[in-house]
Amino acid sequence: MSRLKLGVLGSGRGSNFVALATAVAEGKVAAEFVVVGSDQADATILEEAKKRGIPTVVCPKGNYRTKLEEQIEEGLAEQLGKAGVELLILAGYMRVVKEPLLKRFKGRMINLHPSLLPAFPGLRAWEQALRAGVQETGCTVHWVNEVVDGGS
Repeated sequence: MSRLKLGVLGSGRGSNFVALATAVAEGKVAAEFVVVGSDQADATILEEAKKRGIPTVVCPKGNYRTKLEEQIEEGLAEQLGKAGVELLILAGYMRVVKEPLLKRFKGRMINLHPSLLPAFPGLRAWEQALRAGVQETGCTVHWVNEVVDGGS
């Protein structure tokens, strides 16, 4: 059985990546990680990938706080494509993805979001939930589209 080739983008600790990598290593998921990328050169997710022998890529932050410049994102999309990524996972990736990634990975990109969407989209979802006083919250895994946290 062929294993699905996974790529991950993250901006921080990589706790979701570690959980996914553990599931793959234990044979619970028929997949393999071919690359892990970040917009933060010092992100722990990169160290976690290197410990597991997974290639890493760091893209420059550019001039925007919430997204990459188009040419930078095009370069990232190209690198992920060359690595053979079949499914791209956004796991704590704190940038809004735009056309270069959306186009290359259309129908093949998922996001892990720390709320039960459509409640509490965007940044700091857990803080939004606490402020709202909700009794229950959770996580959403959804297909990524051009609407931030709006995929199905």
